[in-house]
Amino acid sequence: MQENKTNQFSLLRERTGFSVKETAQFFNKSERTIYRWENGESEPNLKALNTLQIIADSKSNDYIVKTPNFNFIDLFAGIGGLRRAFEAIGGKCVFTSEWDAYCRKTYQANFECDHDVNGDIRDVDLYSMPDFDLLLAGFPCQPFSIAGVSKKRSLGRPDGFRDNTQGTLFFDVAQMIEYHRPKAFLLENVKNLLTHDKGRTFNVIMRTLQDELGYNVDYKVINAKGWVPQNRERIFIVGFKEDVGFSFENFSPKDPLTGPKLKSILHPEDGSEKPEFPFTDESGRVNEKYTLSDKLWSYLQGYAEKHRLKGNGFGYGLNGQEDVARTLSARYYKDGSEILIRQSDKNPRRLTPRECARLMGFDQEGRDLFKIPVSDTQAYKQFGNSVVVPVVEAIARHMLPYILDAENDKSLVRNEQLDIFKMIEHA
Repeated sequence: MQENKTNQFSLLRERTGFSVKETAQFFNKSERTIYRWENGESEPNLKALNTLQIIADSKSNDYIVKTPNFNFIDLFAGIGGLRRAFEAIGGKCVFTSEWDAYCRKTYQANFECDHDVNGDIRDVDLYSMPDFDLLLAGFPCQPFSIAGVSKKRSLGRPDGFRDNTQGTLFFDVAQMIEYHRPKAFLLENVKNLLTHDKGRTFNVIMRTLQDELGYNVDYKVINAKGWVPQNRERIFIVGFKEDVGFSFENFSPKDPLTGPKLKSILHPEDGSEKPEFPFTDESGRVNEKYTLSDKLWSYLQGYAEKHRLKGNGFGYGLNGQEDVARTLSARYYKDGSEILIRQSDKNPRRLTPRECARLMGFDQEGRDLFKIPVSDTQAYKQFGNSVVVPVVEAIARHMLPYILDAENDKSLVRNEQLDIFKMIEHA
């Protein structure tokens, strides 16, 4: 029985692609313990087996884990980057909110929803929402009105988040957390959230989540450059209702110095890729409409030269196959200047929306091609505002053992997997 269970652990670890060191960090165990589990000196626990099974499933061609481990809601959903990551570890989305109609169109083209995709979060009925275990939100960064707090305290008036975040979209997130008390949450934002309004915005957010709502919170700024060929830093804030021991301390980002290069996401243009109109022509070459006009290219060169003479670095970013791009922004549709691709004997070009999907990790091997049902302008805005999916997947996998362990809620463990492991034990 022990041998079968040990063999199962070793096989699952190999399927995940984790090294012994990474596995030890993941489960907060010593490498010696993992080696003991591998060679049969001791027996791996059921939780470790279950977690590795989910991760292995998420990396197979049958990418989405079919049986839910937990329910989550997707706020400020955009085109579903956070959802795409948490479905991969066995989560089920039970509620979605996204105010932009074009984003909703893309979202609904890519996800099967057995619930309505709600619009503005401020119009959502807080009390009629379904039960959920995990809250996901990529909320906008807005300043808070925190002036006069000491005066309100002296008058005995409330000065908590209901007062000093009122009117901001973070207020709506905090309200949902307060009322529904989910087991955990993941919030995502730009790196500048840390310094926004001289740090006051972030201080109010942390005080609200920790002191007022009572969650155990940790955060980390992560650069996506280890996963995709893009220099993109974002802050991720994770909170658990119970102290399950979660920390980003043992989270190991991929090395940005050894990450992929732009050639991994660019159309090869050699006939090896299936044509996709309107991004490529019938031969697989990038559509000429993405090549900059003489007028626009001349303007961008003049603009860059003007700022070079002033001694600053404003200007376009010209890239080749072996380069890593700047951050893709929502304004990319305007002139594409932050990421331009060199071309032989002609002006540089913008990325196509399909290349943007790859640059943001929406298109990955073993997954359905991400559908882009909107105009180029809308697609550029949507990808520029989104998350890098494999980064969130890495965070989701790091959170998974703690989600499964939250409040020792055995209902979060899949019954099918428990049955499999019981069979292994009695084999």
